[in-house]
Amino acid sequence: MSSPAQEKSSGVQLLSAALLLLLSILGCSCMDVIMPNRVNALNGTTIKIPCTFTSCYKMDVNRFLMNWTYQETQNDTEEMFMTYQKKRGMVPLRSDRFGDRVMFAGNLEKNDLSITLSDVQLEDKGIYNCYVRNPPDRVQGNNSILLKVVTELPPPRDSTIAVAIGASVGGALALLILSMVVVKCLRRHQKQELISEEKMEEEGKLDAEGVAEEGTKHKHSLPEDL
Repeated sequence: MSSPAQEKSSGVQLLSAALLLLLSILGCSCMDVIMPNRVNALNGTTIKIPCTFTSCYKMDVNRFLMNWTYQETQNDTEEMFMTYQKKRGMVPLRSDRFGDRVMFAGNLEKNDLSITLSDVQLEDKGIYNCYVRNPPDRVQGNNSILLKVVTELPPPRDSTIAVAIGASVGGALALLILSMVVVKCLRRHQKQELISEEKMEEEGKLDAEGVAEEGTKHKHSLPEDL
């Protein structure tokens, strides 16, 4: 006959086994593909399009799946231009749009799937999608980025004016604080002098009253026979 402690231990072991079985069936689902919403590229330059991912599992080169696709707008058909092959790694696919201008620029060991697009053209603007599958993680992750191509970048901000204004404001603030400290010190000094003068006057009055009282006392104490 089993004791209550043994029955309790068996129940815990059975519950643990059931939980492990449930987790193995459902799998882990913490896949997340991380990309900024949009990026600007200057016409004729090279731009990096970033994509990284997180997963519950370390990447298995024999099971990992990944695709880069392009579409002009959300309603257009996606065109795949890069994929992952277990024997060759990240492989750019020849396309009429990009030719050989797309290169892998990430690091698979760090879950970085970023690419570079060289000699950016106005026609390259659009949506770039990053699809990731990392078994045994059962969830496929994906995200997208909007590429905008411009003919000229906005002029950089002139920081000289900002620095000058900041220096002026800082100097004025420091001067104001210094002035307040000086005024406070002067007022405190004047108050101390005033208190000292009042104290001296009070002590002088007390001394005068004491002398007068002493004189009166001596006057009343003179002998009558003189």
